[in-house]
Amino acid sequence: MKLTIQRFCKHRKPLKSIKADYEVPENSKTLLEALTYIKTKIDGSLTFNSGCRSGVCGSCAVRVNGKEQLCCSYTPKEDDIIEPLSKTGTIKDLVVDNNILQNTLKRVKSWLDKPSPITKMSIEDEKRIEKQTDCILCASCYSVCPVLEIDSEFLGPFALSRAYRYINDIRCEEKKSKIDALQIKGIWDCTLCGECTLVCPQGIDPKNDIMLLQSKSVQLGYDNPNLSNTDNLFGGFNPDF
Repeated sequence: MKLTIQRFCKHRKPLKSIKADYEVPENSKTLLEALTYIKTKIDGSLTFNSGCRSGVCGSCAVRVNGKEQLCCSYTPKEDDIIEPLSKTGTIKDLVVDNNILQNTLKRVKSWLDKPSPITKMSIEDEKRIEKQTDCILCASCYSVCPVLEIDSEFLGPFALSRAYRYINDIRCEEKKSKIDALQIKGIWDCTLCGECTLVCPQGIDPKNDIMLLQSKSVQLGYDNPNLSNTDNLFGGFNPDF
């Protein structure tokens, strides 16, 4: 079975991205197994990430035929084309730079600020944030986001969904400051296309999380700037129109 892998190393001069073909056993159960075969039997210089090997750490995410997949969960097929995730920058071969993602988490304050020591969580409270807590940080949603194609400063579904997890946490006492951090290059810049939801291996729905964050923002007095721009474009709202 032939696999094609997009290879690149930012430290190699001159910079050059190439596609390399490899023959792997037909009975390879997962793409990770096939990549390991290539590295141990054919080309030891091939570089990729892996961790848990059971779909819960997210480190082995790549793009297969243009779609984000976890290497440890995907079954390879003849003539598959494997590439690194997009929009984060490639370090070498299938390994990308996750520092960008970590920076977005800092921008949305993805943590509990001064959690109340007397607040106790009920089972219902835990259920409210359970799905977002299941995020494995694979960055597939970030890779597939079309907004990031044109605006690299956009926070992206990865960070926004994580922000919702903490804003919705009953122990969080700094909800307003977290909502404040999402207004610029954040929730209002999302096109709500739903690509992030379709690609998430954990079944998380970042699109819905972003819509809920928009609703919370309106409740706190924020306006949707896109609606304001539309009103200005047509000279304001006319109730008799």
